Amino acid sequence: MDPLVAAIDQGTSSTRFLVFNAKTAKLICHHQVEIKQSFPKEGWVEEDPKEIIQSVYECLERTCEKLGQLNIDVSNIKAVGVTNQRETTVVWDKETGEPLYNAIVWLDLRTQSTVERLINKAPGQNKNHLKHKTGLPISTYFSAVKLRWLLDNVEDVQQAVASGRALFGTVDSWIIWCLTGGRDGGVHCTDVSNASRTMLFNINSLDWDPELCRYFDVPMQILPEVRSSSEIYGWMKSSSLAGVPISGCLGDQSAALVGQMCFKEGQAKNTYGTGCFLLRNTGTKPVMSEHGLLTTVAYKLGKDEPACFALEGSVAIAGAVVRWLKDNMGIVQSASEIEKLAAAVGTSYGCYFVPAFSGLYAPYWEPSARGIICGLTQFTNRSHLAFAALEAVCFQTREILDAMNLDSGVPLTQLQVDGGMTSNRLLMQLQADILSMPVLRPSMPETTALGAAMAAGAAEGVDVWSLSPDDLPDVTCEKYEPQINSEESEFRFARWKKAVQKAMNWETTEPCCNSNGFGKKINGAPWVVPPTPPPTRVDP
Repeated sequence: MDPLVAAIDQGTSSTRFLVFNAKTAKLICHHQVEIKQSFPKEGWVEEDPKEIIQSVYECLERTCEKLGQLNIDVSNIKAVGVTNQRETTVVWDKETGEPLYNAIVWLDLRTQSTVERLINKAPGQNKNHLKHKTGLPISTYFSAVKLRWLLDNVEDVQQAVASGRALFGTVDSWIIWCLTGGRDGGVHCTDVSNASRTMLFNINSLDWDPELCRYFDVPMQILPEVRSSSEIYGWMKSSSLAGVPISGCLGDQSAALVGQMCFKEGQAKNTYGTGCFLLRNTGTKPVMSEHGLLTTVAYKLGKDEPACFALEGSVAIAGAVVRWLKDNMGIVQSASEIEKLAAAVGTSYGCYFVPAFSGLYAPYWEPSARGIICGLTQFTNRSHLAFAALEAVCFQTREILDAMNLDSGVPLTQLQVDGGMTSNRLLMQLQADILSMPVLRPSMPETTALGAAMAAGAAEGVDVWSLSPDDLPDVTCEKYEPQINSEESEFRFARWKKAVQKAMNWETTEPCCNSNGFGKKINGAPWVVPPTPPPTRVDP
């Protein structure tokens, strides 16, 4: 039997465990478990770190059972890779193994006032003040401000830091620490791709930056060790895979870049998950964007290999808009239903939906934006709204693609795509129409997990997966060609940009007043004027 490599894919909305053939890259079997998100206050998004690690074990055991049913021995699994939702922040107690607070998810907006304060303090009030070191604008999106919130507001975290018991990590660090023994010798590490999303990491020196840690007032002793994306970090301690090395670690978008085989400078991919992320490989030098994109570490495939960098366009809300239509509005009963609903009308009928639920990410970086639906008429129905939601994903991709083309000077001629939403054929056709270029979807869409498996299988000491260009498998793709003329596409895109402007500067954390002087904001929530009590009745 060919060697197998497994991947843990821990995303924002679900956890998966997938097993691949290391010679053919074929997916053998997998299991998936949904993850609950909680929204304790407006703009807050949390997940339970214990639920996350339990879901990893559940997916692992179910997948091993499925391998047994296929008469495949789990001893054929030679390595495990980890890929994860990036930026999401966990702090735990290394002596008890218990999380000290829920994981604060990348989408969370509770740090908006902190971010505004930091930008106001920066020279020239420039949100890119730290970009020369981090590649990132100061934003609610990245881990440093989330960690700062935990250090300021959670007593358990403060006490654990004071007594030297606290560990910080993104989701990859939490998973690897737990799987390699937890409080009994667990390995506290991360890889360069995840570290580069914290705002504490210097993308030039490829290590934690003491000056950045001082800026955010983060104690360096709680940070994980930064390693390459492909090396043996430790071995599985328990479960059906005890003794198997964990030897690959990549943030989910980096993993998708690897899984799409974008190893050459200029190659790019767009992943449609909870959010939407366009990454373009820029080679071994970090390229700074002039058009609102991030500079990020794509991967470092081995201790002695050079780091490769990427330009990234990040969109906060893509698949999350479908979840919102389903869970909050009850417009669809299942995510798959949205395609049928939208296809029934084939147009948004002039309705535009800007889903700025967590502000706007690239290319605007505007945390004060909020969601808006405009262009409604008495004719508009839920099908038009479903269509507008799908179009919104495509328009946002068009904005980051335009920025990417301006930054690189070499326009992309086609778009490689992956992620859960790409199974929606209407969405893929709309994307080709709105970009006026072909869209290519691989027939095996699990490229994020594949990337993590490739990194794990290629690690020194495992050596079951070759990443040399001659050995990479041929990928079969489905191709979507544009079917509308570019004039119509440009008209619709111009209307979208008009809608985006209407969504801007909606929410502020500063006091605001209406004409009566009321409406002052307290902790970001509007202060409601108490009702005037009815006059006391006085009987003559």
